Amino acid sequence: MTLTIVLDPDSATAPFEQLRAQISEQARSGALPTGYRLPTVRGLAEELGLAANTVAKAYRALEADGVVETRGRNGTVVAAAGDAAARELAAAAESFAVRARRLGLPESAAAEAARAALRAAYAS
Repeated sequence: MTLTIVLDPDSATAPFEQLRAQISEQARSGALPTGYRLPTVRGLAEELGLAANTVAKAYRALEADGVVETRGRNGTVVAAAGDAAARELAAAAESFAVRARRLGLPESAAAEAARAALRAAYAS
């Protein structure tokens, strides 16, 4: 198993976002298993012909999303993404529920708003 990144220079999507999305997808699909060590920022930047700051930005975004963990001198590794994703989803749901209640909305209205948002997000 190896990291496979293909950047499209003609895409309207920024290179750091293409990189972030591809690593995220490979980690979530299992193509990159938990604990898989990613290349160094400089190494991947050289390999892809990108600036080191571009790769670093993608790695920071992946870390913020819980997809990878940075372990100092031990590098950046794929995290147990399922656990991080589940925790983040639970926190977002709790925040939504608290906000809906503070707004004085009935549970049925909050549930319908959540269903509408999910339909919109998954429509693409």
